[in-house]
Amino acid sequence: MRKYLHINLRDRSVKTDELHGEDIIRVGRHFIAKTLLKSGAATVDPLSPENPLIFSAGPFAGTNFSNANRISVGCKSPLTGGIKEANSGGTFGFALGQIETAGLTLYGASSEWVVIRITKEGAISFDGAEAYLGKGNNDAAALLFENYGKKISFALCGPVGEYLGLVSGIAFADTDGRPSRLSARGGVGAVMGSKKVKAIVADVHKMPTFHDRKKLMGAVREYGARLAKEPAIDSFKRVGTAAMGDFTNRIGGLPVRNFSAGRLVEASQGPLKLGGDYIRELNMSRGGQTAHACMPGCLIECSNVYVDAKGQELVSPLEYETLGLMGSNCGLDDPDDVARLNGVANDLGVDTIEVGATLGVLMEAGQGAFGDLGFMMQAMEDMRCGNERGRLLAQGTARVGAHYKVARVPVIKGQGISAYDPRVVEVTGISMMLTAQGADHTAGNVPALNCKGKSTEELVAVSLEAQIVTAAADSLGLCIFGRSVTNVSAELVVTALNDAHGTSLDTSFIQTLGLEALRMEWEFNKAAGLTEDDDELPAFFYTEALAPSGKTARHHSAQVNRRLRELLA
Repeated sequence: MRKYLHINLRDRSVKTDELHGEDIIRVGRHFIAKTLLKSGAATVDPLSPENPLIFSAGPFAGTNFSNANRISVGCKSPLTGGIKEANSGGTFGFALGQIETAGLTLYGASSEWVVIRITKEGAISFDGAEAYLGKGNNDAAALLFENYGKKISFALCGPVGEYLGLVSGIAFADTDGRPSRLSARGGVGAVMGSKKVKAIVADVHKMPTFHDRKKLMGAVREYGARLAKEPAIDSFKRVGTAAMGDFTNRIGGLPVRNFSAGRLVEASQGPLKLGGDYIRELNMSRGGQTAHACMPGCLIECSNVYVDAKGQELVSPLEYETLGLMGSNCGLDDPDDVARLNGVANDLGVDTIEVGATLGVLMEAGQGAFGDLGFMMQAMEDMRCGNERGRLLAQGTARVGAHYKVARVPVIKGQGISAYDPRVVEVTGISMMLTAQGADHTAGNVPALNCKGKSTEELVAVSLEAQIVTAAADSLGLCIFGRSVTNVSAELVVTALNDAHGTSLDTSFIQTLGLEALRMEWEFNKAAGLTEDDDELPAFFYTEALAPSGKTARHHSAQVNRRLRELLA
């Protein structure tokens, strides 16, 4: 059994549902899509009290099942106008599992800022948040630990979320207590800010009860053993996500200076300093930590703790998307510079992808020079202060581009494109077009496929397959970085679910779960007024050849959607 909490912020009442069996399993992205669609949230103002904010933990939450303690956050996105599920690592999903809570939904809006406290005994209180307001996330997190003790986790609305900045995410404590794991995309932090909830604090307690704990623990060990045999997992542990930078730079698909080039460094010029190999060696030489688990029990350890030349921590983690969007996309080539910006972004609780894309557009507009670290730091400081310029920048790439009348604005559905140029990384580009989530690479990332000679129809089929398995993982609290095991171990995963919650699911469940989630998301966006025109890439991707490959985008919305409809028929 698990509890689900319905928290009415208007009158501070709490309704508790008791969940069993499949209701504990069909969670995360699937539950968010189903709930938002049923509630009619598609037609509400996303920053109004009528937009529910959902936190959903996975069926294995609270255990040491590797990469199975992610937390999903969902609402109607104020950035895209469509549905948003933004998931994160950290310890908040783990904490909810340990107090046998499957999740919670926030309804309405509080009349004053609050911290919601959920104890291991099941008590829920609404505490004043005045002491936390205006603070950076690091100081706010330290104060939460001081006030509530060390055996807690939290979800935290940062200072930019307080004033409803659309680049704001929701921060969660990592395994060391840093507020550095974010459900970052889509403006979910602004929705939390609109509800005047500064933080949600949950106790870390003990492993929850299961139908057959002994069998489940056997599955946990077997899953871990399979991970240990995978070369892809070893690569994540050694070099982390930054390894993708070495690959995208080599194939010419790295975002460089507002997506105007695809390669930052030629092989003859030396190593890519924003790549995984260089960062690993540099960080090791300084005494940094190159393998770090962002979730309790995770054996992949793709995170890191990046330090400066004196061995002082600059940021944790330093990852590919940030290196791409806040680094090469803005003309930077030194990982120390990106790490410092990343540290500020974490303290502000903002999406480094959206902010990096925004700053690239700002440079394109002539407001600053590519590679100017000082300019970027000042822009971040403006966002921290919430002055007029800062509040404009905090509205994200599309709105900043419109304000400065920039022609080259890299967004889909109003959300900044991730660090994969769709002219070269074609399947991921198609996934970013088709997903209801906006330009999210994680919706169906297939960066290494050689697309030469393949038709749009063939590539849409590859994208859909990737989107289904990703949506399934997102609906089970699983990190997609375990896909080299998860995707070929359906029987193991489903048996573990049955042992955990007394169900009788078969292996077809995973595929069904993912496809159902996708269909509901597309239905939500249609109800919200989005059309196939919103899936089109910005015009410059079709008209500007990308150096060094000389490629232009070749997949248009009408064609990819027509093929999608055929596949779904």
